[in-house]
Amino acid sequence: MNRALQQNRFLPAILLLLAACASPSASSTTAPSAQTTIENKGSDTMVNLALAWAEAYEAAHPETRLSVTGGGSGTGIAALINGTVTIANASRAIKEEERQQAEANGIEPVEFVVAKDAIAIVVNPANPVSKLSLPQLSAIYSGQITNWRDVGGEERPIVLLSRETNSGTHVFFLENVVRLGQKENKDLFSPDTLLMPSSEGISAEVRQNPNAIGYDGLGYVTDDMKTLAVAADAEGPFVLPTIATVNDKSYPIARDLYMYTRGQPEGQVKLYMDWVLGADAQQIVAQLGFVPVK
Repeated sequence: MNRALQQNRFLPAILLLLAACASPSASSTTAPSAQTTIENKGSDTMVNLALAWAEAYEAAHPETRLSVTGGGSGTGIAALINGTVTIANASRAIKEEERQQAEANGIEPVEFVVAKDAIAIVVNPANPVSKLSLPQLSAIYSGQITNWRDVGGEERPIVLLSRETNSGTHVFFLENVVRLGQKENKDLFSPDTLLMPSSEGISAEVRQNPNAIGYDGLGYVTDDMKTLAVAADAEGPFVLPTIATVNDKSYPIARDLYMYTRGQPEGQVKLYMDWVLGADAQQIVAQLGFVPVK
């Protein structure tokens, strides 16, 4: 057999070998399973809770990815109105004008109460004041009381700390503490109030400033801050914020925490919202210092 015939004889085998080496394995050609992404944005009070929920849910449901960001309740609701998020987190109820804007864009915001929260009044541990009434807090934050001596403390100026105006906690505190829940009341935060970009910002300033007073969701209060007892009026009773006092409604600065979906949730979004309201997710609510709804 001449040299050319020998080469032709082995050519088919060589081509088959090359084809086998070049072809990807069966496992590498398998298309990945489709993954649903749920965009979840809004309340900074809720962002740690939402992140914990996302981590737990994704571990059990790899077919779903949750993209969680903060920015404030107003930011989340605005994104819902614009149709750029699947779920908006809010530490306040949606306003009527916001609902109307959403509906004008063909979006129906559907409300879910997913947890409850107390707004704790916090000061530096060195501050001797241990309790304040709502009228006193209103007078402090509107700038009528500016020295700790006027509420039983030392001769020191009061340094006011608040969340920024796009925060649902800021709006709730303005309406229910500064304005004492009175719709005709138009009082505003004192212009001397320092607006902090996050709950952590308030906590950090309170820890280092003996003159500061701030407010935070209960889940952000740590042992190195002093929490004040609060009463609806001067007669009391003065009550500390806890899960128990939120549930029995004796603590006067408590609220619901919300998620808003674009219309009635369906598919993976419905499965996730059902999970959020179920036992596993509500256990995480309690672990992070918030109050479960069930």
